[in-house]
Amino acid sequence: MEVKLLDLVAQYDKIRSEIEGAVREVMESQYFIMGPKVAEFERSVAAYCGVEYASGVASGSDAILLALMALDIGPGDEVITTPYTFFSTVSSITRLGATPVMVDIDPVTYNISPDRIEEAFTPRTKAVLVVHLFGQLAEMESICAMADSRDIPIIEDACQSIGASYNGKKAGAFGLCGCFSFFPSKNLGGFGDGGMVVTGNEDIDSRLRLLRGHGARERYYHDEVGVNSRLDAIQAAVLEVKLKYLDEWSEGRRRNAAYYSEGLAGLPGVSTPVTAEGNISIFNQYVIRARDRDSLKSFLVSESIGCEIYYPVPLHLQKCFSFLGGAKGDLPEAEKASEQTLALPVYTELSGEQQDFVIEKIREFYAGREVEPLAGT
Repeated sequence: MEVKLLDLVAQYDKIRSEIEGAVREVMESQYFIMGPKVAEFERSVAAYCGVEYASGVASGSDAILLALMALDIGPGDEVITTPYTFFSTVSSITRLGATPVMVDIDPVTYNISPDRIEEAFTPRTKAVLVVHLFGQLAEMESICAMADSRDIPIIEDACQSIGASYNGKKAGAFGLCGCFSFFPSKNLGGFGDGGMVVTGNEDIDSRLRLLRGHGARERYYHDEVGVNSRLDAIQAAVLEVKLKYLDEWSEGRRRNAAYYSEGLAGLPGVSTPVTAEGNISIFNQYVIRARDRDSLKSFLVSESIGCEIYYPVPLHLQKCFSFLGGAKGDLPEAEKASEQTLALPVYTELSGEQQDFVIEKIREFYAGREVEPLAGT
């Protein structure tokens, strides 16, 4: 049996006619850059997240970069963030000449540790860039309290967590800006790159719209140096269709996650994900901790089971960031997570038979092995 890590064809088959109709409408209009389809989708995302404004951009990476630019972050500034995340979280900071201050993660949720944030504030701190990893929000109540007390803005990297919530409030609605990615593999994925920045601040939204279009409010008249980062109308049309199904798909992922966790319960050598109190996760990934992780991955691949490591090298140990002076042992929880975690297929269209096969093969791998239990098992 083959179990893909993600099967986008199965998702597309269910909404094919709606998608094709929406794309055909854009093609017949020949209005491909920005325009009414993008404006419609911006309004839909803002309403979905419970904020006033949303600006479509070219990617999730650009969403983070533009949010930082809108805060005038640059040389001499520090931005507190996590090392256990996708590359663009930290690269967006360094691209502007600012300094990322990476702090360790909570070993249970893999999100940035509020205690470590508290210790990292300095007079040069200009923002806190919080990542909601794997579809679950960070502990925003305490993070917002400590940032607000210092008048430090929060940017949410919610690229993996659209639709997730914490104490009833959606991802992207806590900080000054919330950043989303519509990369095809995301829970809300387009037919290519795409992103969005949401905010409740009219001035920030106005600045974002200026910056995404080369800093020009009027064509050929540039107030400042921006970038070219616009959401295509075809992507907006596709995503508008998919947004209607997002909550249903996320509920399917939660069901599949619960099924895995029940099937893997009590297995020495494996620790299943924990959803923290107050959180509703969308399970953008279902990530286990595993003893002999690399050998387990090789075994699952040999059995035609898709799986992936997010992320094999924490960012403070990446070669391109060596100028920051990070060393092995600096952030032990992030380093341990990079050595032990493995993502399993969890998409809504996954069948019970496929999940049973995955569970069976993981149990087969550990059968007869003497391994130390992991925390939480």
